[in-house]
Amino acid sequence: MATGQASTKPPDANEYGGDEISALVLDPGYATTRAGFAGEDVPKSVVPSHYGIIPTDSGPKQLFGDNSIHTPLPRISISNYMSREGTVEDWDTAANLWEYAITSRLTNAKPGPLATNGLNDVENQEMEMEGVETQEKPLRDNPLLMTETGWNAGKDRERGIEIAMENWGCPAYWLARNGVLASFASGKSSALVVDIGASTISITPVHDGLILKKGVTRSPFAGNFVSQQLRLMFSQSQPPVPLTPHYLIASKIAVDAGTPSQATLRTFTPNTEPAPSFRHFQEERVLTEFKESVVTVWPGPGRLSGHNQQGGTNMDIARQHPGKPFEMPDGWNQMFPALDRYRPVEALFDPKMALSDASNPPPHQSQVVGTLIQTSLAQVDVDIRPQLLSAVVVTGGSSLYQGFTDRLSQELQIMYPGTRVRISAPGNPVERKFGSWIGGSILASLGTFHQMWISKKEYEEQGAGIIEKRCK
Repeated sequence: MATGQASTKPPDANEYGGDEISALVLDPGYATTRAGFAGEDVPKSVVPSHYGIIPTDSGPKQLFGDNSIHTPLPRISISNYMSREGTVEDWDTAANLWEYAITSRLTNAKPGPLATNGLNDVENQEMEMEGVETQEKPLRDNPLLMTETGWNAGKDRERGIEIAMENWGCPAYWLARNGVLASFASGKSSALVVDIGASTISITPVHDGLILKKGVTRSPFAGNFVSQQLRLMFSQSQPPVPLTPHYLIASKIAVDAGTPSQATLRTFTPNTEPAPSFRHFQEERVLTEFKESVVTVWPGPGRLSGHNQQGGTNMDIARQHPGKPFEMPDGWNQMFPALDRYRPVEALFDPKMALSDASNPPPHQSQVVGTLIQTSLAQVDVDIRPQLLSAVVVTGGSSLYQGFTDRLSQELQIMYPGTRVRISAPGNPVERKFGSWIGGSILASLGTFHQMWISKKEYEEQGAGIIEKRCK
């Protein structure tokens, strides 16, 4: 199922590292960046794509990894190298974070001078760069397979191979579409891949191992949108639901449900408070905990805004369903009714149920999951539509809401009556979240894939433009 065109002459074993050297698979995403060795079940390195920035006398310093970005260091701010469309926005930071993801947990980091080995303080930024040209390349022994979105621009595709070959010294490289890899991970050469990520929902039709580009559709109303729905729901509740992140809590006392919290907040000396972006990022952690434990999908039949066969509304039925308790970091807690559990994610299927304000408009009908699938299938040959509907692959961490795949199946059966709809969605959360990485791990470990690699020699002869010729 390897995509693209192989070279006419298979590369020599030394050009791609040889059979005894494991290839690396790098799968960048908006929420996390995944890296690991080909042939393994899960990525060993999963690091946040967000990174910290702290001011120093020598200029801003970047911090990578969970421990660094969750510590309220003085004046720390949080940023992301990816855009909300799932493409790289800051290439210099991307290269640094990718290298951190690989070298911190998979390979040895670049050897450097003793002055910068972590045992001595760096007084001057120029000292930190000393000897860079003489350092060994970090991936000189490892072929690298990277993933990309189905709408990645040509200049960005070329930038990726330049980093791999020139910065890291990779002996071989390949770039694969994540929709194809997710299909591969499910054991299918043709599929309709529904990827529900943090920043984007994408629908990718895959036929015989190749994506049908004209059928790729996407929407920015994904996991982060559900978090924003929760923020609106909390702020519009009477009384408002407090959203205080963990790092601000110095101590707390248990309180009864619905009563104000009795927490002592942490204080910071002047000019040492973390930036607002840090607080927002930490609030997102609390919202993620809420989504994982409380939020669920309306099971149907019909939409939450609709009516049932008895003439009543589905919202009235939802109010009779059991609620679920949740405690905020400051100790405030209450039983959240079922309607509040259903509503945040219902907007992914029905824009009429979206909460909105002046800064957060609701999605358009064309941006919800069902319509995105309809639009995608309308752009592909009518003869292969039944084949794609019989192999709908659901992937992405934001597809893990309880009842999501059952609801999606109901929506598709209503839209395509008489057509066999079969959804493939791993029950294992790890497999669901890392579908494209797992597909890349399988692909790069195949012996028959060795002839597909773009070797260092081919890159030097043809330049970065070879990526457009080989990786279709």
